Amino acid sequence: MPRQTAPAALYTPEQKVRRDESVWTLIQGVLAPLQFVVFLVSLSMVVRALWTGEGHEWAMLSVVVKTMVLYLIMITGCIWEKVVFDKYLFAPAFFWEDVFSMLVLSLHTLYLYVWWTASLPIEQQHWLALAAYATYVVNAGQFLIKLRAARLQHAAMTSQTPAPLATLSTEARA
Repeated sequence: MPRQTAPAALYTPEQKVRRDESVWTLIQGVLAPLQFVVFLVSLSMVVRALWTGEGHEWAMLSVVVKTMVLYLIMITGCIWEKVVFDKYLFAPAFFWEDVFSMLVLSLHTLYLYVWWTASLPIEQQHWLALAAYATYVVNAGQFLIKLRAARLQHAAMTSQTPAPLATLSTEARA
């Protein structure tokens, strides 16, 4: 029977201390659910505008607000990553989440450009917003999986049957 290896830890003990002591962790913890609420409100406004043909202006503005919140969480997330991993982006533990975040950010930024220049009809702007939102949902799922991994790592570190030391000190490769 092949020997099973435990998954690599998401944080080294030093990184976990930096994460737990950083104010940026709290900021991310507040901004993430706030962004999700803004997303849900905006999503409902965009879908309503597409469905009924009413409320286009408010729907478009809601996407702008969602994008501003996204920029805020991305900037503060980069600072958090620098504090914890000593890299502003693409730390090994969050590499693929950061890569996909660039797609999310690109689509939201494209929306801002299209909205500002009116280079697409309103209905197509809404569809672009929905495409951006679809990538946001995938990216949020990636981060929720990492949050769960961090909780499992914490549980393994504090359980009475500790994981092997090599497992606790190795960074995850996403």
